[in-house]
Amino acid sequence: MQFRSIIRIVGLLLALFSLTMLTPALVAFLYRDGAGVPFIITFLVLLLCGGGCWLPNRDQKKELKSRDGFLIVVLFWVVIGSAGALPFLLASDLNISITDAFFESFSALTTTGATILVGLDELPKAILFYRQFLQWFGGMGIIVLAVAILPILGIGGMQLYRAEIPGPVKDNKMTPRIAETAKVLWYIYLSLTIACATAFWLAGMSLFDAICHSFATIAIGGFSTHDASMGYFNSPIINMITVIFLLISACNFSLHFAALASGGVHPKYYWRDPEFRAFIFIQLMLFLLCFVILLAHKSELTTFETFDEVLFQTVSISTTAGFTTTGFSEWPLFLPVLLLFSSFIGGCGGSTGGGLKVIRILLLTLQGGRELKRLVHPRAVYPIKVGGKVLSQRVVDAVWGFFSAYALVFVLCMLGVIASGMDELSAFSAVAATLNNLGPGLGAVSVHFANINDSAKWVLIVSMLFGRLEVFTLLILFTPTFWKS
Repeated sequence: MQFRSIIRIVGLLLALFSLTMLTPALVAFLYRDGAGVPFIITFLVLLLCGGGCWLPNRDQKKELKSRDGFLIVVLFWVVIGSAGALPFLLASDLNISITDAFFESFSALTTTGATILVGLDELPKAILFYRQFLQWFGGMGIIVLAVAILPILGIGGMQLYRAEIPGPVKDNKMTPRIAETAKVLWYIYLSLTIACATAFWLAGMSLFDAICHSFATIAIGGFSTHDASMGYFNSPIINMITVIFLLISACNFSLHFAALASGGVHPKYYWRDPEFRAFIFIQLMLFLLCFVILLAHKSELTTFETFDEVLFQTVSISTTAGFTTTGFSEWPLFLPVLLLFSSFIGGCGGSTGGGLKVIRILLLTLQGGRELKRLVHPRAVYPIKVGGKVLSQRVVDAVWGFFSAYALVFVLCMLGVIASGMDELSAFSAVAATLNNLGPGLGAVSVHFANINDSAKWVLIVSMLFGRLEVFTLLILFTPTFWKS
């Protein structure tokens, strides 16, 4: 294990992260809300800490192994999650505890969107912007950005990239060089953000709200600058824009690249992908089921209002964004529970969404179907094909292993939350909301997480990290094999 090289890398990345504090400080200056000092202090502290880690190890530029990359990713997310809590602690407008500051920071960076803050409409613009900005960076991963723009790191970037990028895209580089791949991802990410912000602004949002909500939408984060979330705007047009960009962001970014590389966005590059087809099918079935049931139960709403409400909430929850226009927990109980379970599926692999990912659910379904066929014809050979390609048994085994690990982490986190004193429904939904990087839950956490106890919050912070790092990246650090030389 190259510990000094790892410390050097983490120090450089922490110094990079310190630069993000200057943007909310600039927002505070522009709006003259007096909330810029905590960000300036945090910038200086993080820059000094990052430099302190880098300076003694600046000559350590040995090639990293895969396990070094995993350790860097986990360390960096823990470090920046902790560092990101500092402005919340220093802000006099918030006056929150250390636990709450850490919870809000990790929730933003992991794009979970679970908040402990109330009274958002009265908070300074700089703090509101900072929360959204953290989500935007967390959406694609600050480490990918660092690999793209800091060749000074002097490492084999693939080790970081494989540990950071979720889903199958990690094994299918879109360009020959890892730095170029990371740049392509960020160009697409940035372009979508600008397009989303422009659409929100033209639809009637203020420029500030448009930028902030575009950050959270493209990152599939779910934070808002208002307590009422997207319901604050009461606009079917804004709701539809949100739905469109959530669906785009929940797709595999390598599909976006393939479409653009062909000379223009063409539907055939998307429809050829079996994961995309499965994703659209799931979204359509969820919408139709919720629409029919809600239409029958909420007679006070017109058909169009029901359509607008159901479309927004099904896409928002199933893609793990967590935006709300209404209290979906007040729907007939079957629907919020259904949507909560849909968040376990989440977005496509290689997207900014959370959950198990559609591709894994697709493979699990195909494997289940194969086992049923084997019961009838035990000696027959039934290969599993995706997109016309036969998958090796190793891939199928890996998916089952991931599913088992995901279920284990969920059960352990849920037991931990229940042990802290939370009721069963709230505990189940809280862990589902954090492990799937969703945000809102049911019961005591249907609106915010401010009223739950500190012990539960720390368990949920760990749950957020497991979800953001796709379980194995963090779980592997707890195995003896990882630490053997």
